Amino acid sequence: MIYNLVFLLLFMLGFYTILVKKNLIKLVIGLNIMEAATFFWVMALNYREGVIPILKTGSKAVAVVNPLPQALILTGIVIGASTTAFLLTLIIEINKYANVIDLDILKGLRD
Repeated sequence: MIYNLVFLLLFMLGFYTILVKKNLIKLVIGLNIMEAATFFWVMALNYREGVIPILKTGSKAVAVVNPLPQALILTGIVIGASTTAFLLTLIIEINKYANVIDLDILKGLRD
């Protein structure tokens, strides 16, 4: 399944960004990439062969999609957008206080 490979590549790209980059904005971008990869994976796994429940019995099997994971993903998108807005606001306030958004420099200021 090509969906699993795409999910894995996107997720690993986001994970790499979180592990390696020291810029706080890049960390938020990496988190968003990981989140989008997870949403893509859940949506890609949703397509199944089956009979649509509202059709008559004996109907031809077609690709159907379960609406419950779609609703959960929509909720996850809203929560992710809110978290991203909060994190970016926090980064702006940190930049006002310390005039820097580099994680290593911020750790040095703490000591």
